[in-house]
Amino acid sequence: MRILITGSSGQIGTNLGLRLLDEGHFVFGVDVRSNTWTDRLETLLQDLSTPYRDFACGIGQAEYPPRLDCVVHLAAHAKVHELVEHPERALENITMTFNVLEFCRQHRVPIIFSSSREVYGDIHRYITEESHADFAFTESPYSASKISGEALVYSYAQCYDLPYLILRFSNVYGRYDNDIERMERVIPLFIRRISRSEPIVVYGKDKVLDFTYVDDCVDGICRGIELLASGRDKNHTINLAYGEGSSLLTMAGYVGETLGVAPNMTVEESRVGEVTHYVANIGKARALLGYSPRTPLREGIEKAVAWSTNWWAGHGE
Repeated sequence: MRILITGSSGQIGTNLGLRLLDEGHFVFGVDVRSNTWTDRLETLLQDLSTPYRDFACGIGQAEYPPRLDCVVHLAAHAKVHELVEHPERALENITMTFNVLEFCRQHRVPIIFSSSREVYGDIHRYITEESHADFAFTESPYSASKISGEALVYSYAQCYDLPYLILRFSNVYGRYDNDIERMERVIPLFIRRISRSEPIVVYGKDKVLDFTYVDDCVDGICRGIELLASGRDKNHTINLAYGEGSSLLTMAGYVGETLGVAPNMTVEESRVGEVTHYVANIGKARALLGYSPRTPLREGIEKAVAWSTNWWAGHGE
């Protein structure tokens, strides 16, 4: 297959691109920055939040219009609290999605859109079946940008018969996510600080989230690509997570156990805009994709700690 990945230099994009390449597929990336993890992913450097430009350059060399089986749209500003502080980035997320949808419409390419568990908000703490997201209770500009992106995808399906899958991710972690200076993610941040015996802050004593190891996430995306590209099914919104909840305190404890260091934790109130309880219903992913996540949080933390410490040992922090 021939796959275009937007946001190909990020954590999920890098893991997905490398897996697809290993399986023999053609992969082309579009990102605003170069990939610092690998040089295997051919990448067009382009800011997708600028007015629409056809980013076909390089896809299939002289072939035009490009022949693609699927576009996986991962590009986005992804930190909830950062978009609370910089809400203009939410608008950029919406513009990126519009631009990618226009590309897909013009070239008749199915799209997989990466949404988020943030679309559920806290109003549906224990009801996370895909049809129950109540968009009147959006918690943050980030969640609003994902809701808007979903709405655009639905509209393109209705108006232009554009095939899609929407995958709602939840706290993906693992390889290629420890570039903390660029984007501060909670698990690699805790790994670094606990390994140095530095204090950490847990925002939300009772916060429970559904942490998804990146290999499970990528497996679900690959299954979605195959389903959509084959034409067997289309136009579904699917939760993609592990399907079990864990508190931030438990997660921090696993990091400390793996490193052999007792975490020095301070607990503060949850920050504005952040969902405080989410455990995904993944029944639809199991039924439609044959999705079966394999990595519980404790095992995933062990893998994440091993990868991060090895990477920092070879490349510096």
